[in-house]
Amino acid sequence: MSMSIVQYYGSQLSKCGYCSGTNCSKSHGMHAYTMRCQDYQDLIDRGWRRCGNYCYKLRNEDTCCPCYTIKCDALEFKLTKSNKRILRRMSRYLRDGKRDSGPGNGGDGHGDADDATLHGEVNASEPQPQLPDKSPAVINVEQVASLVEAHKKPNPVAKPTPAGATAPSAPPPTLGTNKSAAPISNAPRKKAKQMRLERRQAKLGDSAPPPTKSGSQEKGLRDFISSASETDKHKLKITLVASSDIERTCADEVLALYRKYQLVVHNDNPARLTLASMQRFLVKSPLKNEKPSDGPEMGYGSFHQQYWLDDKLVAVGVIDILPGSVSSVYFFYDPDYSFLSLGTYGSLREIDFVQTIAESVPSLKYYYMGFYIHSCPKMRYKGKLSASYLLCPETYVWLTLTDAIRSKLDENKYQRLNPDDAARDVNEFLIEHLDEVMLLLDSKTFTDYKQYLKIVGRDQERDTIIEYSRLVGKDCARRMLYVNMS
Repeated sequence: MSMSIVQYYGSQLSKCGYCSGTNCSKSHGMHAYTMRCQDYQDLIDRGWRRCGNYCYKLRNEDTCCPCYTIKCDALEFKLTKSNKRILRRMSRYLRDGKRDSGPGNGGDGHGDADDATLHGEVNASEPQPQLPDKSPAVINVEQVASLVEAHKKPNPVAKPTPAGATAPSAPPPTLGTNKSAAPISNAPRKKAKQMRLERRQAKLGDSAPPPTKSGSQEKGLRDFISSASETDKHKLKITLVASSDIERTCADEVLALYRKYQLVVHNDNPARLTLASMQRFLVKSPLKNEKPSDGPEMGYGSFHQQYWLDDKLVAVGVIDILPGSVSSVYFFYDPDYSFLSLGTYGSLREIDFVQTIAESVPSLKYYYMGFYIHSCPKMRYKGKLSASYLLCPETYVWLTLTDAIRSKLDENKYQRLNPDDAARDVNEFLIEHLDEVMLLLDSKTFTDYKQYLKIVGRDQERDTIIEYSRLVGKDCARRMLYVNMS
């Protein structure tokens, strides 16, 4: 398996997409040429997030709008009354073809205020970050990948394998500190269908939900979604397409829908809505499809969930499927169908997707929604999901989002969150780990920092490499290749 390759850009200053302030959004950024899915899982568990190939991490103590990574435990998720209304609304429309009566966008008498509860008008994604002006260094990724595969240990400085020699096998992938990730092994596994049946039988026998007051069991998310019938007037089909296949399959339909959504919902500049910009933001990804034997059937990587209503594309959910989670990247839909609350409906379907995967890969049970920004009222909707957790920006442990945490954020927009003052980051990078940081010197040479110093003597980038390593954590600093071509 190839190593992740990144070029660190350092501190960035840009316009804020939440408060619209100028040069007040402060972050760290890096370009990812290619990235193992496990490495990205570990990075988002340290507050990183990607936009295309660009990865960024907010400087929460200094930025105008602190951003806290938020996730939902899909197996503990409970539907609210608002969620059920939206699911019933979709079912009625598919069955009868009629819109509900009521105020708002064809609502049911309650209006559509709760459509801001998940994806909402803004979506589960954040506004597109302002990308840095600099371009990444040009490297031959395929050549580097071949070099990595040919060497078990890149220490000392790696050189091409001599002709006729047998290249040692690549080291098995490690999991780092993310205990929620699905372990990677070559052990044979049961068929996914068989495992799902066994799990459902176990649930029915041991942990069936308690009956309601009327004596019947409470309906879950799957019960609402699986109510389709052959006699329905409309058919909704959701297809999963790898991001790498978008350009050769349905790029025109996706671009047309994306343009319409951005223009109507976000009042975006039409000149910016080009095929190239959409591909850079929503199609291109450093994540390559990985299919370990004990992973989900579709493997790990970047995908589009396409919502086809009677052969018309009405919504697209851009997601990353990772060893421990499904991460929502962006969601856009046809504004003509806003009466169906497609933003919220899309989030519910993504949670159902996580629940389905978890039936065969139990450790993949989390749904990542991006950032929770308490200081921006319009972005608080993500915190309304049940079983939600916020990431402490200092110790990187997950804490249940409670009213107590909300009260703390009311007092001060930046909070450590972890109440244990003695707690520390278990993946903290220390100076003693510096010698183990991996560097890519050119497309033919990579080494660790200790060997690099023997070659160059004094290193002018030492402080920058330390800053990068502290941000990604010691495990990723040891595994990923830091591009150093100065």
